[in-house]
Amino acid sequence: MAKAKRVRAQRAAADAAKAGRRKPPPVGGAKKPPPTWAWVALALAIAGVLGLVLILASRFGADEAPKPQVTAGGELAFADETERLLDGVAQDGVAIGEPDAPVTLVEFADLQCPFCAQWTTEAFPAYVDEYIRTGKVRVEFRPLTFIGDDSDRGARLALAAGDQDLLWNVVELMYRNQGGENSGWVSDDFVAALGRSVPGLDVERWLADAETEAVGQTIDESGAEAQAKGINSTPSFLLGKTGGELERVEVTSLGPDGLRGPIDRLLGS
Repeated sequence: MAKAKRVRAQRAAADAAKAGRRKPPPVGGAKKPPPTWAWVALALAIAGVLGLVLILASRFGADEAPKPQVTAGGELAFADETERLLDGVAQDGVAIGEPDAPVTLVEFADLQCPFCAQWTTEAFPAYVDEYIRTGKVRVEFRPLTFIGDDSDRGARLALAAGDQDLLWNVVELMYRNQGGENSGWVSDDFVAALGRSVPGLDVERWLADAETEAVGQTIDESGAEAQAKGINSTPSFLLGKTGGELERVEVTSLGPDGLRGPIDRLLGS
């Protein structure tokens, strides 16, 4: 019995990995089973859910979830790499890249989403060098917060950094130091280290701006835009000519080639 439960959990994890994205919890319930099997199905479902919950709790509980390594008075890991990656690249609020770039890419992401972190670490640096730094593509960030409290706090910190045109520095560092979902990894110590890791950031102003109503409203607007566009997973993207209608585009992978084809077609290359 225990082995069967473990197999079911492993299959569920494998299915999620294959999907390549993080999806919000589904809305609504399952269909009612045929009356003849109602009680049997209910008993099996309860047993299966309880077993899965116990397995997940033991494997991914808050006490055991990975958390970023924060050294007292130090910076986060990858601080130097992030500074080099973004050095000299224009930022404006939630956007990175030249305002007159011919193509605009909009990314909807949750800062706790592991697939978003994969996109950032495996694909984004290549896009910075090939498309953003060269003035071909402008990228805008849309924070979603469906995973939990750490998502909301992270989104607030990112948007507040955007008020100083440093949003992408914060986003990059948060992904590269991402902890376990809802493990409390966006702690006060983490935030302090994050502030020390972004050159030029006015930390006092940043922390105050993160708590403002305006930042909360921006998060709400991102959620509403995602819903209007039918976006139900992260990361998700809109793509199009700058100043024109942006359409949802599917990524073929979370690596550097995932959006290269659609972008090159828009650029005429």
